[in-house]
Amino acid sequence: MKSRSLVLAVIVALAPATGFGESVYKWTDEEGVTHFGDRQPTGTRAESVNIRTGGSTGPTSGPTPQERMGALEERQRSEEEQERLSAVEEARQKQRQANCETARSNLAILNSYGRVQVEENGEKRYLTPEEIAEQKASFQQIADDNCGPAANQP
Repeated sequence: MKSRSLVLAVIVALAPATGFGESVYKWTDEEGVTHFGDRQPTGTRAESVNIRTGGSTGPTSGPTPQERMGALEERQRSEEEQERLSAVEEARQKQRQANCETARSNLAILNSYGRVQVEENGEKRYLTPEEIAEQKASFQQIADDNCGPAANQP
């Protein structure tokens, strides 16, 4: 049953295309009446007539299908770009939040403990008060940059 439907659909789809390649003939009979037909008459001289099919050749109102398609594609590109920008902004906000939390956590550690131990090149050592002050200033700057309202960043 499906194959019959498919064959029928193909025949219906191709039917209009068969008329495009055929000729139309024009002739006048002995009584002076002009006739048109798709077959050349026997015994009478006939001329082939060029037939144009399709719409009018005058100016059209509104955009052409190609222009509408182009506009649709442009609108889709614009929407995709907008979605990409919002995804980038969302990722930037998440990164700022993570930076803020890390900086605040590190500041809390530096403020809680008098001595801070670090490991460098496999050896452990304590930070000097000057190094602790530098670290506090660095983490405070990171917190100030990331914990407040979002600034317009490129």
